[in-house]
Amino acid sequence: MLNKSFSVTISKKIDKYKKTIQVDSDKSISIRSFLIGAISHNISKLNNVLESEDVNSAIKCLRKLGVKIVKTKPKQYFVYGKGLGSLFAKKNSVLDLGNSGTLARLLIGILSTTPNVQVKLQGDKSLNKRNMSKLIKLMNEFGAEFYPKNKSNLPLTIISSQMPVGIEYKAGISAQLKSAVILAGLNSYGITTVTEEKESRPHTENILAENSSKIIELKKNKKKQNIIKIFGKGYLDPLKLSISGDPSSAAFFTALTLLNDNSKLKIRNVGLNPKRIGFYKLLKNHGAKIQFKNLRKNNNELIGNIHIKSSKLTPIKASSAYYTSLTDEYPILFIMAALIPGISVFKGIKDLANKESNRIEEMKKILIQSGIKCKSKKDEMKVYGLKKIKNKNKIINVPNLSDHRICMSATILSLVTGIKIKIKNFETVKTSSPSFLNIIKSLGGKFEIKKTS
Repeated sequence: MLNKSFSVTISKKIDKYKKTIQVDSDKSISIRSFLIGAISHNISKLNNVLESEDVNSAIKCLRKLGVKIVKTKPKQYFVYGKGLGSLFAKKNSVLDLGNSGTLARLLIGILSTTPNVQVKLQGDKSLNKRNMSKLIKLMNEFGAEFYPKNKSNLPLTIISSQMPVGIEYKAGISAQLKSAVILAGLNSYGITTVTEEKESRPHTENILAENSSKIIELKKNKKKQNIIKIFGKGYLDPLKLSISGDPSSAAFFTALTLLNDNSKLKIRNVGLNPKRIGFYKLLKNHGAKIQFKNLRKNNNELIGNIHIKSSKLTPIKASSAYYTSLTDEYPILFIMAALIPGISVFKGIKDLANKESNRIEEMKKILIQSGIKCKSKKDEMKVYGLKKIKNKNKIINVPNLSDHRICMSATILSLVTGIKIKIKNFETVKTSSPSFLNIIKSLGGKFEIKKTS
């Protein structure tokens, strides 16, 4: 659970700026590094780890499963791996997954094929609402059981498979489901095969591909689809990873700079994996002055610096093909669309209803409060953008949603327009971007913090 709840109020437009910043480390890679390090052998060394609430939840769960994790200095950790199939906790122990859907799905993947595991899994109010039916069905194929039966959300009790056998899985848009299958396959007998009908972020594969042992094979089939083969019951060598900046966290400061007058920003050492930069590609197609510089490879991941200048943008047209590469950035894209004159259209977004909140409906409420017309269907959103928001005397209230991306998006809306916004439950931003407010302050943004408990 997050402690020290507080609200944030913003009511002043930010001034122009020319700055260089470094955003928080990548959450997806940080969580995966701890989980994979725990089931590898010997000591994995992780550097520049994101120290956020979600990552802390991962560390706590792994320690409860018998893994020794030592913090050697800020953002640097040693993970004393126990090897595949070695995680263990007392029967019916409770593992608290906090707010993290990534942790929930990936850890369930590992536990499903770890012998003699029977634990209760729970999350915070937001995570407990999220539908896990697809994950449960997949882990059932490996032989894992979940109780109560026919329940599709946490809390759940998992009983692991005693004789897991590799499966064949046709992956869709979810990198978390794909990763859960890969991790479950590592401790299953035989070969697990994943065919990507739609490519999603490959962080799990990239980490495992660094391993010197033959545990994973990546290739293309005749249809040019990714084929991932996982060879079960192998030996995982320890990791040595340095984690780059999170492109999703960088997106909010990118949006602020593009929309603000006469501003420039350089964001250093950001992960630029091709499956994570849909936000930047989309906006460049609509007039955004964004450049990637000093590109290089690190741990199979492309990293570099992002250079952004204030830009005159055209209405955004995002087809469903963009969804997998900018899943976390839709809330801030909706804000940007509201401030670009004309009609912006976002398609293929139905899965946003099963994020930390229903991001389609909750963002729609914020836009309507701001005087912005928008229409939504199950799989589409239209935003009728205006050059200026007129009702600046009105206070927009963002309720307690336990959704970090909505809190961050609302902050950008206020800083760009000067409209007054009060955001409750702002501490949830610490799940992914604990430095967010400090960076806003360094750019000249003003805000007021009020503790609520």
